[in-house]
Amino acid sequence: MISQMSNLKTQSYNSNLKSNIRYRAYQLSLVVIQLVNSFPEKRAFWVIGDQLLKASTSIGANLIEAKASSSRKDFIRFYEISLKSANETKYWLCLLRDSKLMQPNKLDLLITEINEISKMIGSSILTLKGKRV
Repeated sequence: MISQMSNLKTQSYNSNLKSNIRYRAYQLSLVVIQLVNSFPEKRAFWVIGDQLLKASTSIGANLIEAKASSSRKDFIRFYEISLKSANETKYWLCLLRDSKLMQPNKLDLLITEINEISKMIGSSILTLKGKRV
């Protein structure tokens, strides 16, 4: 009985994490940090790595900043900046994939995740702006 309750708590906890934008953005940042640190010492990787690292870590940072915003308008603005950073992150990941600098299978999961995060942020913005029916 106790193990069943524990399993239910774990399932609930995991499903809450899947819907938690800030958690997912943070996890994405950690994966991107590891990815960039594994890049070879080549000029193209330096430039793309710097931009990818800045954009991906900005997503979560702006979501956290939104929590301390002074107004609803300010809150929405941080979410919009976060969405822009997510779009930029996707750009750099797709550029890495399409330039054949890395194997696509290493990037496909990250691209899928950034797409999902972008949709979550975009949906939140629409809701906050009252444009969601």
